[in-house]
Amino acid sequence: MAVYASRVSSTFDWPGARGHSVQVSHLTHVLPDGRPLLNDVSFRIGEGAKAALVGPNGAGKTTLIRLIAGDLQPIEGSVSHAGGLGVMRQFIGSLGGRGEGSAQEDGRDSRTVQDLLLSVAPVRVRQAAERLSDAELVMMERDDEKTQMRYAQAITDYTDAGGYDIEVLWDACTIAALGMPYDRVKYRDLHTLSGGEQKRLALEALLRGPDQTLLLDEPDNYLDVPGKMWLEQALRETPKTVLLVSHDRQLLANAVDRIVTVESGNVWIHGGGFATYAEARKERNERLDELRRRWDEEHAKLKRLVVMLKQKATYNDGMAPAYHAAQTRLRRFEEAGPPELAPKDQLISMRLRGGRTAKRAVICENLELTGLMKPFDLEVWYGERVAVLGSNGSGKSHFLRLIAGEDVRHTGVARLGARVVPGHFAQTHARPELLGRTPCEIVMTEHARLKNEAMKILARYELAGGIAEQRFETLSGGQQARLQILLLELSGATLLLLDEPTDNLDLASAEALQAGLDAFDGTVLAVTHDRWFAADFDRYLVFGADGRVYESPTPVWDETRVNRPR
Repeated sequence: MAVYASRVSSTFDWPGARGHSVQVSHLTHVLPDGRPLLNDVSFRIGEGAKAALVGPNGAGKTTLIRLIAGDLQPIEGSVSHAGGLGVMRQFIGSLGGRGEGSAQEDGRDSRTVQDLLLSVAPVRVRQAAERLSDAELVMMERDDEKTQMRYAQAITDYTDAGGYDIEVLWDACTIAALGMPYDRVKYRDLHTLSGGEQKRLALEALLRGPDQTLLLDEPDNYLDVPGKMWLEQALRETPKTVLLVSHDRQLLANAVDRIVTVESGNVWIHGGGFATYAEARKERNERLDELRRRWDEEHAKLKRLVVMLKQKATYNDGMAPAYHAAQTRLRRFEEAGPPELAPKDQLISMRLRGGRTAKRAVICENLELTGLMKPFDLEVWYGERVAVLGSNGSGKSHFLRLIAGEDVRHTGVARLGARVVPGHFAQTHARPELLGRTPCEIVMTEHARLKNEAMKILARYELAGGIAEQRFETLSGGQQARLQILLLELSGATLLLLDEPTDNLDLASAEALQAGLDAFDGTVLAVTHDRWFAADFDRYLVFGADGRVYESPTPVWDETRVNRPR
């Protein structure tokens, strides 16, 4: 990977191919509702470093990425970067799709593979491609000399910007990610690719491309485990500077050399790897607690001194200078302000209840997902935890959607046992019925709760306060995920169908979900590529590369892309 990226950079005369770092200076950002999110944040990521942004959901990680990318403008402060900036947005792996290999039939997203690749291309290439596309559309309507000259100029501009050169690179990207050359897939509808295929394609383009500084917002989401292992190796090998957001502990341990923590409006950096991060954070918080304790003690001491001297100065004029000096000292001490407070740990309590059902919760007989996997039989018993594993595009999300009662093409039988009530967690957070509504409103209207009851429930999921009044689409990915899990809790589901539930959850939320599932009185079927999360399941249903669906007592992570005509 790194060798290829270096070859491309030297072959094509890309601008800004040398010198790459990120500098954030005194950055302050306030949310549209007036709440401060980031306060006087400063840090630097040196050339060639691999740094991870971590912190609680909603702390501002994605916002910080958008500020550095220039999508947002800070209230104060500045951002600088060198070597060209490549950006992967948080939900790029779910554009137009509804899970692995899904095809969206309502036509809401008409983008193509070419559009995806252009979205992560250098700005010059994107702008030249837009002008070329506009000129081509005009040529289709009229063919006069002026239009031909405009079209010829657009081709020249696209060539000068490196457009045709980067298409050579994209050919290698589509072969690596999709197994087909660029010319065969450039006009393919984006929604026909799984979320993982979209992510892999965008990552290939960024890592092989000319931009020497990369911002990657949750690049591992929707990737299967072989894809995550590829990403870990690619990050280790690339000479580029990378700042990424990820909650995958295995990836952080394998690929990152420093940790940038965003919490309580501040940022601090751990210069070591993820293996020593937890201990470093504990020691830092203990140090902050000690500094704050000493400050409080000194503050109380100064106030007592001022009170004492004031009393003495009332009957002894000679004490007046000492009294005024103590007042000045106290004022300056308070103006300097207390040291930073140690951030509070999240306290998330998920009370997934469930309920008794028939012994056989899920029954599949000669079930074939049309065009995806070969027929298979399956019985899932009440109380079991079954992880569904396999490569992206193999049909795992289709399988969960079918069990959830959605219309998915299939033959054979898939049915639920008596008293089994399915609750579905969507991989891509595609919940159009929640758009424009706040968590408080959703809980109140969907589950007939009074406002104070709704707020108490939301507080257990760290969704109270201002978060409870934000529209669903403005929540962070992790906050959306926690709200979906809360709705499952309130729904009375006895069968949880979880499609990549930990993808957007921070560490505390993922641990809370695990504890909630341990206490859940029901059955769990979960599609996952999270190696840590999967370790607690009872057995594993594997969608194999040869089209077979088989069971395994231990996790299987080496199944490659399904071998089918493409």
